[in-house]
Amino acid sequence: MSLKSKNQTGANTWELEIESTGEQFENAIQAVYLKQRGRIQVPGFRKGKATRKMIEKLYGETCFYDDAINGMVQQVVTPVIMEEGLDLVDAPVLDVISISKESGVVYKAVCTVKPEITLGQYKGIEVEKATREVTDEDVDAELKRQQEKNGRLITVDDRAAENGDTVNIDFKGFMDGKAFEGGAEDGFDLKLGSGSFIPGFEDQVVGHKTGEEFTINVVFPENYQMEELAGKPAEFEIKLNEIKTLELPALDDDFAMDVSEFDTLDEYKADLRKNLEERAVRNAEVVTENRIYDKLAEMVEGEIPEVMYEKEIDRLVQDFTMRLSQQGLDLPMYLSFTGSDEKSFRETYREQAVKAVKIRLALEKIAKDENVEVTDDEVNDEAKRIGERFGLTPERVFGIVNPADLRQDVLVTKAGKLVKEAAVLK
Repeated sequence: MSLKSKNQTGANTWELEIESTGEQFENAIQAVYLKQRGRIQVPGFRKGKATRKMIEKLYGETCFYDDAINGMVQQVVTPVIMEEGLDLVDAPVLDVISISKESGVVYKAVCTVKPEITLGQYKGIEVEKATREVTDEDVDAELKRQQEKNGRLITVDDRAAENGDTVNIDFKGFMDGKAFEGGAEDGFDLKLGSGSFIPGFEDQVVGHKTGEEFTINVVFPENYQMEELAGKPAEFEIKLNEIKTLELPALDDDFAMDVSEFDTLDEYKADLRKNLEERAVRNAEVVTENRIYDKLAEMVEGEIPEVMYEKEIDRLVQDFTMRLSQQGLDLPMYLSFTGSDEKSFRETYREQAVKAVKIRLALEKIAKDENVEVTDDEVNDEAKRIGERFGLTPERVFGIVNPADLRQDVLVTKAGKLVKEAAVLK
């Protein structure tokens, strides 16, 4: 293998021509033949017994080329890119320029690399220090949340449904008199006022009693995920099976003993205040840190590849999808409930993604400029910290996460600490 040419075609793109040898190409073809021959039928031969020459005669000399060419990428293209020291931010876009059994394959690899950026004065960033006082109202609100958390749903049948109730309904949706796909379900629990359904749906259930059958009319949002429903009116037949309301326990000493280690409500409230104050300090520190990083991101100048933003959006969407799965939901279901589509949903993360990419680039540059170093012990400690968070051994963490990526994360964290320590808090 060898590099034929290397040309910079943009601020962050390089075009490389890389060629294999004829021997490498032949070895790759032979490897594909050995792997696939058991699945190839040749008249007169049992599966797996036909020679390569017979298969190529029957299906054409090039029948193994595509898989052989793809199989050589890791052996031929990747090592050259690494030798050239290109710091890729995405997989290279590959094309085949020429193929020859004698001289091998010539690849064209278009590589998008990490950009060179410039920064302003990152030492001494001035921001207002965030503070947060815990009030009596905050304590009462937290006490209310604990009360609701420990409440129980009880069935009511002596009144109509109200906002805040959980109702069990059967529903069936119609558009132009015809039932539409995904518009019907029996025995569905819906909390009124939660905004889980199409705008106007829950409001029209309010006021009806158990056992009632009624019809409501709604209009699907213009940006609804299912295009055939977007912006169109629909009619739903509803049967209200049950109304449940949340019965709250009394806020007294018995409540404190039931939900905590304390004997009195006053002691429990004092502990709630202590926890809220500790949380307020942590939150204020995060807000202050974000203010520093916001200013750092504003200093970044350079042409940043769009793919870096898209990959960060991918990561954020994946994190959100994982949190949804813990609630028994998936992204298509969430988008359906909220009347959104994937494109507009991804766009909600763009500002956050742009900022995250710029901050990461800035911290990597600072780490380089300040000669920040990371020891093996620090990398091991990071693996241990991640392992404790997810119930994994450090060895298992290293099996999942590339040690080089862990080292880079520690490097960026240390650079961030340097910037925060040098910040001027007003």
